Amino acid sequence: MFTPRSTDGRRRPLLVLTAIIAMGAPGCMLAGCSSQTGPAGAAGGSPAASAGKAADGTVQRPSRKRSSTLARSSPMALGLMTGAAQAAVTTQYQGEEIVSRWDAGGGTFLVSDIWHAPGGRTLTQTLDTGTGASSQPYWSSDLDVDSPEGVLGITTTLVRLLEAHYVVGYAGSGSAGNRPAQVVEAWRDDGSLAARFWLDSATKLPLEREVFDTAAHMINQGVFINVQIGKHGAATSNAVFGPGQSQGQTAGQQTGSWAYPIEPAKLLALRQQGWQVPPALPGGLMLFTGGMARTTSGPVLDLGYSDGLSVISLFEQRGKLAAKLTGWQKIKVAGRTVYAAVPTQRSLTWAGKGIVYTLIADAPAKTVATVVGALPYDKPPGFWKRMSRGLSRMASFVNPFG
Repeated sequence: MFTPRSTDGRRRPLLVLTAIIAMGAPGCMLAGCSSQTGPAGAAGGSPAASAGKAADGTVQRPSRKRSSTLARSSPMALGLMTGAAQAAVTTQYQGEEIVSRWDAGGGTFLVSDIWHAPGGRTLTQTLDTGTGASSQPYWSSDLDVDSPEGVLGITTTLVRLLEAHYVVGYAGSGSAGNRPAQVVEAWRDDGSLAARFWLDSATKLPLEREVFDTAAHMINQGVFINVQIGKHGAATSNAVFGPGQSQGQTAGQQTGSWAYPIEPAKLLALRQQGWQVPPALPGGLMLFTGGMARTTSGPVLDLGYSDGLSVISLFEQRGKLAAKLTGWQKIKVAGRTVYAAVPTQRSLTWAGKGIVYTLIADAPAKTVATVVGALPYDKPPGFWKRMSRGLSRMASFVNPFG
């Protein structure tokens, strides 16, 4: 059995994930959370900043397409996003991260307390309130000192991917969580708003992120609230870690033998050893990071794909899928029968070409379906094929020379 730390090897953007996958008996948990804070007003030549919360607290849709004059990303906006990613590394902080997600199956949310010390670890205590399975918090500790997972998933690598796949523009000033903020927007090539970010004016830390589908529906929102900067946060972090504990011995944290991160070039080289490791997935999702764990049932790969907004973690493990998976149910995705973790159905597993795949997605359902349809898949045997196998076995008993 193994426990991936998250879908990018640490805390996957927007969602803190815990996946437990045993050979032939995988099981994953995924949830996302609630919303707050108001919209930023359009300013400084903003193409549009009309989505957000109305005075009555209801969510409004973006009402306009991107301005035709915004043909390429703004250096100022990209600078703000890069600064936000760097602030998550260099700033001493603590706060509460709340992530909400909505789709056709309803909404889920997840709440995490986060502590970070520059040059040290990032500690996360997460309470999964979306599945109803347990109210007990679980812990994760990001020990990557040079590039820890950022607040609301904003990292330097993902900012580069965001620039490659979207037009990034500055949308003026606003506020989030009662803190002054600078607003940045990401737009698709078709002119629709893909995401909006509120970045703290004082610290540059991300305070809020909204993600929209092509029909202008908000499908994901994350907020970072109760933010404390400096020594007070460090004192609380020390109290949580406890005296005399090493970085890998946090109370309640499950330890493992994961090796993170592995560069994409080294991951792709594993294809020569029989692993799939797609260099890219449909929807512009590029392989940007990964890891490997040694388990009692064999090695497991964790592959991270993103376009800067959507993120998919794909786990590969050699073997066969068990005939019965407790806590999972059969569903159809892209015309294929796969198993989905209940109740959220955002973790999927199936087998193909001698490999068990488990997919954990922070991406629109359409993107997930396209990805599942593009990966190897073993069709279950049909009725007549099963009958022929049964007849062959029966004949072997009757024919002594069989």
